Amino acid sequence: MNFFRPLFISLRLWFTLTGFVLAFVLAYAVPLLFPLVQVAFVVFLFLIGLDGWLLFRTEAGLFARREVPDRLSNGDQNPLTVYLENRYAFRVDTEVIDEIPFQFQRRDVLFRAQLQARETRAIRYELRPTRRGEYSFGAVNVFVLSPLGLLKRRYQFEQGKLVAVYPSFLQMRQYELLAATNRLNEVGVKRIRRLGHSTEFEQVRPYTTGDDVRTVNWKATARRSDPRGASLQINAYQDERSQPVYCLIDKGRVMRSPFEGLTLLDYAINASLVLSNIALLKQDRAGLLTFSDHIGQLLPADRRAGQLLKIMEVLYRQKTRFQETDYESVYATVRTNIRQRSLLLLFTNFETVSGMQRQLPYLRRLAKDHLLLVIFFENTELRALLDQPTPDTEAIYLKTIGEKFAYEKKQIVKELGQYGIQTILTAPENLTANTVNKYLELKARNMI
Repeated sequence: MNFFRPLFISLRLWFTLTGFVLAFVLAYAVPLLFPLVQVAFVVFLFLIGLDGWLLFRTEAGLFARREVPDRLSNGDQNPLTVYLENRYAFRVDTEVIDEIPFQFQRRDVLFRAQLQARETRAIRYELRPTRRGEYSFGAVNVFVLSPLGLLKRRYQFEQGKLVAVYPSFLQMRQYELLAATNRLNEVGVKRIRRLGHSTEFEQVRPYTTGDDVRTVNWKATARRSDPRGASLQINAYQDERSQPVYCLIDKGRVMRSPFEGLTLLDYAINASLVLSNIALLKQDRAGLLTFSDHIGQLLPADRRAGQLLKIMEVLYRQKTRFQETDYESVYATVRTNIRQRSLLLLFTNFETVSGMQRQLPYLRRLAKDHLLLVIFFENTELRALLDQPTPDTEAIYLKTIGEKFAYEKKQIVKELGQYGIQTILTAPENLTANTVNKYLELKARNMI
C-alpha cells in the first residue's frame, strides 16, 4: 500500500489505453493486425514498468519547500515561493498543487514546471487575504513525470503551517519608507507648507542667512556683542512633539459593509496602523480606542519603543459586531481617561443625516475638549450607479434615490463643520492617504 499510495496515472496512459482498446476492436475485424497489436501492447506494458522503476528507484527524487512569511498583511498582495529541486538523473515534468487556506476560496493554485537533471527552480505567486486571523496551509503536493510520461509519483512536503494575518503592515512600511525619503506624494499624500512656526522653544543660536528676522533675540544679541561688531542671536524653534493622537475605531454594524473584499472596519484598522506609525515618526504619541455597543480596548497614547507593536496586536484582535454603537459610553470613556487635549480620529460611518444627528450631542462634547476628526465613507457602489446612463424609468428612479443618499453624505459634512468638527468623506480605497493628508495639514496649521 505504501508503494501504491503515491502512484498516479497520467492522461497519456489513459489515452494510450483507449487507443489499444480501439486497436483490439479493429484487430477483431482484421485478424492480420491482431499479432501486431499484441506485440505493441506487451511493449507498452514494459514501458509502464520501466516508467515506474525510473520514478521509484530513488527514494527522494525531488525536494520541495514552501517559503511563506510568518505573518501575512491583510488586504495586500503577499509574496509566496515554492522551491523545487530535481534530484533525479534525468529531466522531469512537475505539477505543483499548493494547499492554501480555505479562506481564499481558490482552486487554481496549480503550477507546471520542467526541471532538468539536478536543476533547482523557484515558483513565485501572491495571495491577498481579506480577513484577519489564523490561516492554515496544507501540504505542497508535487506530481513528477519521467520523460515517458505514463505514470506520476506524488511527493508531499510542508505538512501544515499556521500563519497569522495582521493589519496591513506592508502598507505601513511603504508609507514609512516614503516618509523617510520625502516621497509621500507618490501615494497621494500632498506636500503641505507649514504656516508660521511652532511655539516650542529649542535654543538661542547665531543668525545665519535665510533665518526669519522676526525671531531675533535682541537681549541675547546685546549681551553677546563684541567690539568688532554685534553678532545677531535668534530664537530657534522646533516642531511641537508628544501631542496625543488617538484613533477611535467604531466596530458596530455600520462597519461591516464590504468593499473589494475588505470590510470598512479592516480599512479603518489598516489606516489606523499607518497613521499611528506616521504619528510616532513625527514624535507624537499614538493611542487607540475601539468600541461598539460597549467599550472594547483602550491603549493610552505613548511613543516609547514597542508602542507600535502594542497597537498592531490590539488591532489584530478586533471584530465587527451587529449592535448599534453607543456613543455615550465613548464620550464617558474619553472624558475619564484622556485628560490632555488630543487629536481624536473617529473612524465610523453615517449613511443619513438623521443617523448622524442622533450622535451629534456626543460628538459636540468630544469636540469641546479635543480636536475631533470624523472620518466616514463614500458608497462606491452608489457612485458607480450615479455614473451609469439612465435608459429607462426604473434606472431614473434608482439614480434619483442614489443622488438623495449622496446628497445626505455632503449634508453630514456641512453640518459637522458648523460645529467646528473636522471631517473626511472618502472612498475606502483612498482612506489611508486622505487620513495622513489631514493629519499633516492639522499639524502644519498648529491645531495640535
